[in-house]
Amino acid sequence: MSDNRSEYARRRADFVAKIGDAVAVLPSAPETIRTNDSHYVFRQDTDLHYLTGFDEPQSVLVLAPGHATTKSVLFVRPRDPERETWDGKRAGVEGAVRDFGVDTAYPIEELDAKLPELLDSAPTLYFAFDRDDAFNRRIVSALRSYRSSRRRADAGPLTLIDPSTVLHEMRVFKTAVDVEGMRRANAISREAHIAAMACSRPGMHEYEIQAIVEYVFTGRGAQSAAYPSIVASGPNATILHYITNRRRVGDNDLVLIDAGAEVDFYCADITRTWPMSGKFSPEQRAVYDIVLAAQARCIELCKPGVAFNTVVNDAATRVIAEGLIDLGLIKGPLDEAIETGTYKRYYMHRVGHFLGMDTHDVGSMRESHDWRLLRPGMVLTIEPGLYVPEDDVDARFRGIGVRIEDNLLITPGGHDNLTDGTPKSIEDVERTIAEGREARTPLPV
Repeated sequence: MSDNRSEYARRRADFVAKIGDAVAVLPSAPETIRTNDSHYVFRQDTDLHYLTGFDEPQSVLVLAPGHATTKSVLFVRPRDPERETWDGKRAGVEGAVRDFGVDTAYPIEELDAKLPELLDSAPTLYFAFDRDDAFNRRIVSALRSYRSSRRRADAGPLTLIDPSTVLHEMRVFKTAVDVEGMRRANAISREAHIAAMACSRPGMHEYEIQAIVEYVFTGRGAQSAAYPSIVASGPNATILHYITNRRRVGDNDLVLIDAGAEVDFYCADITRTWPMSGKFSPEQRAVYDIVLAAQARCIELCKPGVAFNTVVNDAATRVIAEGLIDLGLIKGPLDEAIETGTYKRYYMHRVGHFLGMDTHDVGSMRESHDWRLLRPGMVLTIEPGLYVPEDDVDARFRGIGVRIEDNLLITPGGHDNLTDGTPKSIEDVERTIAEGREARTPLPV
């Protein structure tokens, strides 16, 4: 159980205050088969974890503020000494109440029997049809029953609302507890990127560099990578979501690492690009400088009241398009290149996304149909890039891919770069590589 029991209670109270006299049903993530009878490592549904900290499968949270006695219920797997010998300890019914702060708990097998009484207390049900088709069918069956019996019983929900309309907006704005968790994830991720620069050597394969990164994640206490680590060398760096990580890195290649740790459900998302040789070539430096300048301009603009998807994103586009014209990869004038989108061959994504308990975190970029303004408590990535294909372009730049990504917390006075200290200037990157090779230091322990 997390030490943040009071934070989970606060979140539930906030959520309940926002949904009024409705009832909410939030099931756990389904367990998923990987091969034969082996499962993928289970990760709890983020919304359920956000409200409870409860991380076991086969569980359901019901919040029924209109119920006379039972306002919050967890349905969980009962204690089972035989299964716990194989799969680990369970909280059970008693532990769910004692350790997770709900009013009561029942064995998951009693859900169908107990749910109608809880649903009777509200005219509106908050439930998201999601990955578990079997559970979706249970909710559909319950709603049909209420619709057919409404005239007789005058009870139960007739209106269905997705809880993400409330929960995901709550999750956009990070509390002190959230920020502390994200700082831990970023600190570990920063150390992993530095280790990759310092400990990699010519002749390595991408997967060996991935192993360095994830060794640091695990050694520093992260439960997992926040997403499949990208270690892309040479032309592979022009593939945005390349995760094969099997190529031998050329001695003169750039290495693009997009990797972040997940620590207690908080995610980091950092990208750095650096030369395996230890020195950027003139062409690599030229591309890198454009991306670094675009990122610096975007970071400078990040403060409350600024529109992220127009002002910040458009600033990245403008710097990158201008740089591409200077390199001769596209033709000017600048405004025409932006209007016609010729730069998109080399820069085809937006500048960033929300970050939090999911890597591509929840929350709409629009508010009342307009692009929303940055506000304190938001955490976003800033990650411009340039990706030069291997064909039909100036041969000097073919196959060069560069992305630089940091994680910014918006504060009342501007922003706080949670990724600060991860080398990204050309001088700092080259120095980190050189010092690592001179020291002949083994991996950090």
